Amino acid sequence: MVGLATFMIVSRADVPLYEADLAPAGPTKRDDAAHLHQFVMHAAQDFVEERMWETPSMNLKLVDRFNDMLVYAFVTAGGARLLLLHDARNEENVKNFFYEVHELYLRIVLNPFHTPRTPIASTVFDARVRAISRKHGLSG
Repeated sequence: MVGLATFMIVSRADVPLYEADLAPAGPTKRDDAAHLHQFVMHAAQDFVEERMWETPSMNLKLVDRFNDMLVYAFVTAGGARLLLLHDARNEENVKNFFYEVHELYLRIVLNPFHTPRTPIASTVFDARVRAISRKHGLSG
């Protein structure tokens, strides 16, 4: 069972476009956990920058770890970075999650009514990301 999972999309210009806490709500959730997760994911940005030039693949796999938390990354052709902070190592499910969310992200970006470089506020997008994370066992 996954105890934590946070997903974030960051633009090429390092602007957060979307963030979702995918962990199940419960009594074990700490109040400062969201800040810690953001800190770990922002710290991993440097490793993503290094790793994206070392591999031709869009899926960068595991890029950083902090205590028992793992940061996985995926870079789009446009330079946006999809980051997943997670506490269980399951690279196949993470890879499939990234590919499906990338497809959703492309639908948003290619929508003529979407303003480029603005946060994604679509409730449909959010619901689909959460459904995909449940489908791949990344959230409760």
